Amino acid sequence: MTAGDWIGGARLRTLPLGIAPVALGTGVARANGGWDLTLALLCLAVAVFLQIGVNYSNDYSDGIRGTDDFRVGPSRLTGSGSVRPKTVLKVALAFFALAAVAGVVVVVITQIWWLLAVGAAAVVAAWFYTGGKRPYGYNALGELFVFVFFGLVATVGTTFVQLREFPFDAWVAGVAAGLFACAVLMINNVRDIPQDTAAGKRTLAVVVGDPVARALYALFLLLPFFILVYFAFLYLHAPYVYFTLIVAVPAAVIGVTGKTPRELILALQLSSLSALVWALALSAALFF
Repeated sequence: MTAGDWIGGARLRTLPLGIAPVALGTGVARANGGWDLTLALLCLAVAVFLQIGVNYSNDYSDGIRGTDDFRVGPSRLTGSGSVRPKTVLKVALAFFALAAVAGVVVVVITQIWWLLAVGAAAVVAAWFYTGGKRPYGYNALGELFVFVFFGLVATVGTTFVQLREFPFDAWVAGVAAGLFACAVLMINNVRDIPQDTAAGKRTLAVVVGDPVARALYALFLLLPFFILVYFAFLYLHAPYVYFTLIVAVPAAVIGVTGKTPRELILALQLSSLSALVWALALSAALFF
């Protein structure tokens, strides 16, 4: 077991899904005159640690269930037998704890104590995605989870702790971030449809079938560019964000037409990159 194996288990290519909503939420706060660098960085820590915790938690839960016995993508720590399941679980819990610590610091600084309940809900939802006796990720609810927590909650929450308000812009940006997260999860699950079906894992992609799942993936990935029209009417530099289609369009084409797991992994990587560059570009437009 090497450091590279642990880095692979962290699935760093998914981190843009944690970074994007924080960038958007901070951009909205800046546009409304209330951004705070310290709070923005703490929100980023919460999102990134939570994302890594989710990834290790999924590794552990899928591994002990035997779901990864059918896996065709990159090998997992638990499923491959290279690491004891309890060790992976401890690492997952450690990252959840780090997210909690960063969240508590935000609460202490802002004195908004009800945010503790929001943070607790996020950690519980992250665990039961694939953990527990009835994981909702096994019952076609994964997209709902990522839309809510890696879209609305992360974006609007980031804006709120800096601005103490819930501007409409934050909700619109949160919807876009959530759609990108849904796209990444969907194309990941499209790749795994045969294996998840065999393992009894009923993802949304399994439920609707391959063709519909690919169409939904493209819809999730491209809808944020229609949402961008809203910002283009309000902010001078927002139209420049359309240049990020140079990443999103190839991702959508590969995701819809790709035949091999390698092609679908590439679509996943490009989709994650699309979320990041779209969010950073719009955040920059809101800043300047």
